[in-house]
Amino acid sequence: MPRKGLDREQVLDAAEQIANQEGLQALTIARLAAALNIKPPSLYNHIESLDQLIDGLTVRGMRMMIDLTRDAAAGKSCKDALCAVAHVHRNAARTRPGLYTATQVSVQKFGPEAQELAGVYLQVILSVLQGYHLEEEQALHAVRILRALLKGFIDLELGGGFGMPLKIDETFQVMLDTFDAGLRRTGG
Repeated sequence: MPRKGLDREQVLDAAEQIANQEGLQALTIARLAAALNIKPPSLYNHIESLDQLIDGLTVRGMRMMIDLTRDAAAGKSCKDALCAVAHVHRNAARTRPGLYTATQVSVQKFGPEAQELAGVYLQVILSVLQGYHLEEEQALHAVRILRALLKGFIDLELGGGFGMPLKIDETFQVMLDTFDAGLRRTGG
């Protein structure tokens, strides 16, 4: 029987808190049940599986990134939009790392809502890159490259992987300047 007063949103809230504080990989049924002060089998009254729980976090994360990205890019184009979106990603990874990480996994195994939101998010990013006049396939490659650049940079930064005495913010800007220049050459 479900714990009185506990609903799916509260379960997701607790899961998000664990993921943000300890990392998405720390989220387990046992850890979540302990956080909610219930026995692990009781958790299955609210969720079907750990995968379903992560699916729910991915949906939340996708909604967050879609809203943040649209807001950041509004009224901007090309490099201004690209930089605004990149900074939004970096800030989201710093402030809500578990939820951000949930948006970085393939949604192929998740439910239709996560897959639909991933498609919406792709369109949002493609619209950010629209000012570069890329062909359709070039634009898709550009999305992949941008994702890889941001994930790699963010992983290194959050993991303490930048040890040289250079300002990390400057390196981030050089990365974006270089990507912007490449997009301009490609798009013409």
